[in-house]
This record gives sequence, structure tokens and C-alpha cells, in this order.
Amino acid sequence: MSPRRASKVSWMSAEQNGPEDQESLRARSEQAIGEFAQALLDSHVLENAVAAAFGAREKALEAQHAAMAALNLPSAGDVERLERRLRSLSQRLDEVEDEIDRVAREMSALRRQLSAERRAADADRHSVD
Repeated sequence: MSPRRASKVSWMSAEQNGPEDQESLRARSEQAIGEFAQALLDSHVLENAVAAAFGAREKALEAQHAAMAALNLPSAGDVERLERRLRSLSQRLDEVEDEIDRVAREMSALRRQLSAERRAADADRHSVD
């Protein structure tokens, strides 16, 4: 009987024999999975494969940046920096607009005041004459 078939038969017999056998089978399965995971973690082959994959990823990113630079295309970082600068400029323009509005209101008030003073002076001159 193949190991796969034996495992299936073992599981089926555990289901038929009750919860104690199922629990025993579950505990053995968890232990086997844990041992397998630990073996993978301890494996130098896996460690080297992961390191090689990260190295390849880094080289691919460098090649992508070089290609984008050669085509004069901005990187995501370039676009983010530009976005931050545009937000900052927009905020500054809003502040300038607010200041211009304030100055315009003050000038309007000064014009009204000057106009009222001129009318009062003209009225005084006409009343003296």
C-alpha cells in the first residue's frame, strides 16, 4: 500500500474509531508539519534560494530604474515628490489669495472712509460759502 493510500486509510479508520483516534492523528499531523517547517527554516538551500530571489529582485529594480531614466520617465518616487511640491505650492497660493482678499477688503474700507471724509469736507466748504 502506498504511503498516500495508507494515510487516507489511517484517516478514514480514525474517523470510524472515534474522537480519540482523530485527536491522535491530528496531533501527529501537526507534529509532522512542525518538523517539516523547522527543516525548511534550517535549510541552507532554502536560505540561499531566498537570498538569490531577493538579489534578483533588487537587480530587476535597478534595471527598471535605469531603463526609465534612459527613456526620461519619472519614477514613482519622482512623482510622489512632485505631488508633495504641488500640494505645498497650492497651499501657499491659497495663503496668498487669502492675503490679497484681506488687503482688498482693507483698501475698500479705506476708499469708503476717504470718500466720506471728502464729502464731509465738501459739505463744510459749501456751508461756509
